[in-house]
Amino acid sequence: MHADTLPTSSTAQPDVKLSGDVFGALINLSGRRRFTSQRVVLYSVLASLGHDGADKTARDTLAAFRDAHITLVQGKQGLPGIFCQQLRDAYFGTMRGDQIIRDFIALAESTLDAIGTTSRRAPALLDELVRSATPLLTVLNALTLVYEEQSKRHALLQRRQMQELMGDIKTIARQARMVAFNAQVVAARAGDVGREFAVVASTMTNVTGEIDALVQTALEGSLAY
Repeated sequence: MHADTLPTSSTAQPDVKLSGDVFGALINLSGRRRFTSQRVVLYSVLASLGHDGADKTARDTLAAFRDAHITLVQGKQGLPGIFCQQLRDAYFGTMRGDQIIRDFIALAESTLDAIGTTSRRAPALLDELVRSATPLLTVLNALTLVYEEQSKRHALLQRRQMQELMGDIKTIARQARMVAFNAQVVAARAGDVGREFAVVASTMTNVTGEIDALVQTALEGSLAY
């Protein structure tokens, strides 16, 4: 697939659930684009100098770079594509991340084709490719930072939701404990008749105590995360 046929869709995959593992994969894939872009430039230079295998390495690396971009924009292999407004702005807004990356891919392809056919345009294209490496790297760094920020935001949201859930469970456990206490009082007043009921109420009190302990452990774990 050439750069001019790269997908332009920014729709996230609807069946992908964001998680810590997904964010880790997104950050890793976005970060790898920085390395592969520089590798494309390096091996294009080596190809122009006639180094054996340099052309193939450059093209293979460019294919990996292109595939990573498609995955991050469209989503595949369990990754969501563009899933928030901040990423949409970074790729298709003022940063023009998508267009800059597409232009780099197209330039790299043209450069390698020119080198392979010993075209007179090859030196000028190679010079342009080398000069494009630094501004591209700036864009790739900025895009990776967006993924990292979204990961932190997601983790914070997850902690808050966990704390709210634990708070709800703690409230229910407190209410259940009050019911159990009242049941024990009623059972005590009932004497022998209420003995079995008193055992059930006591067990319920113990269970709510265990729930409190589990909730506290979960809360401490979420705060330390």
